[in-house]
Formats: sequence, C-alpha cells, structure tokens
Amino acid sequence: MTADLRTRLSEALSRIPDPHTGTDLGAAHAIKGIGIDGDKVAVEIVLGYPAAGWHAQLAQLAREAALGVPGVAAASVDVRSRVLAHKVQGDLTPLPEVKNIIAVASGKGGVGKSTVAANLALALAAEGARVGVLDADIYGPSIPKMLGINGRPDSPDGRSIEPKRAHGLQAMSIGLLVEEDTAMIWRGPMVTQALQQLLGNTLWKDLDYLVIDLPPGTGDIQLTLAQKVPVSGSIIVTTPQDIALLDAKKALKMFEKVQVPVLGIVENMAVHVCSHCGHAEHVFGAGGGARMAAQYGVPLLGSLPLDIRIREDADGGHPSVVAAPDSAVAMAYRLIARNTAARLSLQAKNKAIGFPNIVIQNT
Repeated sequence: MTADLRTRLSEALSRIPDPHTGTDLGAAHAIKGIGIDGDKVAVEIVLGYPAAGWHAQLAQLAREAALGVPGVAAASVDVRSRVLAHKVQGDLTPLPEVKNIIAVASGKGGVGKSTVAANLALALAAEGARVGVLDADIYGPSIPKMLGINGRPDSPDGRSIEPKRAHGLQAMSIGLLVEEDTAMIWRGPMVTQALQQLLGNTLWKDLDYLVIDLPPGTGDIQLTLAQKVPVSGSIIVTTPQDIALLDAKKALKMFEKVQVPVLGIVENMAVHVCSHCGHAEHVFGAGGGARMAAQYGVPLLGSLPLDIRIREDADGGHPSVVAAPDSAVAMAYRLIARNTAARLSLQAKNKAIGFPNIVIQNT
C-alpha cells in the first residue's frame, strides 16, 4: 500500500509545471524525497536555481497536488534551492570560488545592458544566491556608479585584489582602478589582458553566480573575451527596435560560435507608461524581443519598461531591485533572474567541480 501511494504521489508531484524552466518538476528531477506516515506525507523539493520568491507558492501547489491523491489526509512540503556548477565552453577551466559565470551582452550600446546586469545580479541575490558582478566594459565602466562604490580595492599581497562589497554583492571594475575621467585608450589585446587579470586576480568568495557586464558590440574584443572567459551561459539585452535587434542577433550568433549557451533574451525599454495619465506607448516598437526569441529558439526571459525610476535609481547608486524591492520593476527583474538561473540549471553540470580529486598513495 505504501509503495503504491508513493508512486501515485510521485506522479502527481512530478506533473507540477515549473514556469521558470519551461518543464515540470519531474523532468527537472526536483522531487528529492517523499516520506509517508499513515495518511500523512512529507515532501522534499530541491530546485536547481535560486527562487526564494517562488518557494511559498510552489510549496502550496505541491501540498494541493499531494492532498489530491487518495489516501493522503495531510501534507507538509519543504522547498529549497541548491545551485550547482555548470559546464563552460571548450577546454577552459572554471574559476575557483565561482560556480557559474553569466555573461550579459548586447550587440550595440545604449540598450541599458549595464543597468540590466546590475539589477540581474541584485535580483539573483534577492532570490537567495551568492552573487558577484564584474564590470568588463573597460572603455565605459558604469557598475561602480550604479552600485555606489568607489575607492581603490585592497590588495593583501600586492597581486590579488579584494572585491568591493555593495548591497550584498561582490563587485569589481576597472573603474575602481583608474580615475573617473581617465580615457582608456587601449587596443584589443590590452583590453583582453586587463579583463583576464580582473577576473582571475580578484579574490571572489564562494559565488553561485558571477555576472559579467560585457562591452557592447560583437567585434574582435568581444569575441576574444567570449573565447577566453569560462562562461556557463549568456543573456542578450535588446530593445524592441529593429536596429537594436539586428545587432542583438549578431551577439547571439557570437555566443553560438564559441559554444556558450544563450539562456535567453531580455527586452529592455519595451513600453513607456506616462506617470501622469497612465497612457502606455511602445516607443521603440512592440514584440521585437519575442519575435527574435521565436526565430532563434531561445526563451524571452522577460520585458522591462522604459521607466525614469530605473534610470534615477541606477544613477543614485541604488538600482531598482534594492531601491524599491516591492515595486513592479523589482519584481520584473526578479522574474528575469529566476528564469535565467532556471534555464542555466537545465544545462550539463560541471563534474570537475562537483567531485574532489581522490589520490591513492602507498603507505
């Protein structure tokens, strides 16, 4: 009887859809344990991505599914998340202390990529992850201003550097090492070397995700960076405008070329709602991100509004996710964060990180 009840419970729970992965809990192998004591059951669900904002709702869905199984009178559900390391491209070696690197890219400048990167990092942290952010835009670093950090980072040994801390994030940027008004007149190889040093010499500590704000464009610098940085997945930021979409498609193709999975597309500045009359207007066109996602078979991770508060919050050093954590904008960023991390959780795991090296010696 118990075995039959366990089977029916497993089937009912496995059918629960996960809107973030696009699969169900069974396909995601999220049902980790079912305990049965007479007509009382206890269920353990472990998601492969941070989703603090969804745990309670999922627990309720699981309770309802369990109580719908004949023979169950009471059900308790425990939902938690566990982030694992995922494969990187080619024969690159993942960074120590960093499980996953997510690259945020755009085909052109001016689409709000850095603002999305900063808020994405903060949203992942709000969902329960340990997160860092690296500003790889050597020519125009903006993350320090957006996170409200300044001053040169400390170096304990003259070679490595400690990341700055802001809003629960670990952060590093070339903007912390040079004067704010200094022009970076560097050629491609110097930029690549500088980024690799920032990435490898920073003492990141126990990160689930490191979000990298890549420079805009798809030239030699971006391609070289995508080949040399061990990335688990990438997202493309675009506006709905046709010209922006043309360049965003180039960024997507660049990642395909270097075998970095594109986790999806973020459509920024999708609609403007007048703060006085409430009139909604698609300033840069409508539906462009969805059409691009459908064309290339990748998810549309979410759409963000053209909202003056997003710009004001970023300029003030407190991006929207921390400035107004209960706002619709913050909730939109957190949904994008869950969707991004969930899609990454479906990728192959990095077994080299998951298991320690075992050495057998004759004694």
